[in-house]
Amino acid sequence: MTRSRGFSLVELILVIVVLGVLAGVVTVFVRPAVQGFIAQRHRSELQSAAQGALQAMQRDIRSAVPNSIRTPSDQCFELVPTIGGGRYRMAPDTVNDPATCATAASCSAALDPATLTQRFDVLGPLNGAAAVGDFVVVGNQNGNEVYGSGINRAVITATNEAMGNAAFGSQRIAIAPTQFPNGGFGGRFQVVPATEQAVFYICSGAGLDAAGNGTGQLVRRRAYGFNASYPSTCPAVGLGDDVLATRVSACSFEYGQAALTEYGLMSLQLELSRDGERVSLQLSAMVSNIP
Repeated sequence: MTRSRGFSLVELILVIVVLGVLAGVVTVFVRPAVQGFIAQRHRSELQSAAQGALQAMQRDIRSAVPNSIRTPSDQCFELVPTIGGGRYRMAPDTVNDPATCATAASCSAALDPATLTQRFDVLGPLNGAAAVGDFVVVGNQNGNEVYGSGINRAVITATNEAMGNAAFGSQRIAIAPTQFPNGGFGGRFQVVPATEQAVFYICSGAGLDAAGNGTGQLVRRRAYGFNASYPSTCPAVGLGDDVLATRVSACSFEYGQAALTEYGLMSLQLELSRDGERVSLQLSAMVSNIP
């Protein structure tokens, strides 16, 4: 005679009860802990993304050509970025110049606003980089000078033209013949990259969906070109734009500059949201408008 083995009804009921208790414990104690961990991770990711985007904007703002920031809306702003700069020779080298300049290389090269300039000596090291095709900008007392007329902007044709005496400067930059405007610019120049020229930062489609996710994005539009007219609206986002942040639920850009002052203040606010979690950061960047 064989005995069959299995579970009795009482044992089965006990197992169901125990599993129900365990499920309740998981629901009451474990699930909130897991949800809290996930929410914390989302907030950390959002904070890192927002901070990186704000710092990228801050770097461009601080190094922009003076007086080049334009704000058609609190959802976007435009500027002319720089990749280098330095000081140019403002007058001939009376100590090292010969009595007669046999060639352009034998004498110093000064940037003289009273006449066309084709080359100038850089005094001291060039801060950053410069390449053929980039732009030299000298002074910029108002935005339209560098954006529109180009009276203070010239294309670089050579970055290390020959010099007959090393005392003339650290290097000689040749440019398309340009007569720069008069002004108290202190002998400073900036280098604007040919690959970018003007740059637009655009916050597009900011808002929240039903699940608590940000619907917008922050983009950086480069190679935008120089546009003489002050923009009246933010440009539409394009496929080639660099995306700095997604899940944008709110943003605001405000630029304050008092008349005839040497500095301005750019206030940046960016809010990112994901699954109901929200991170809002603010950053202020001081802008030097001294040409």
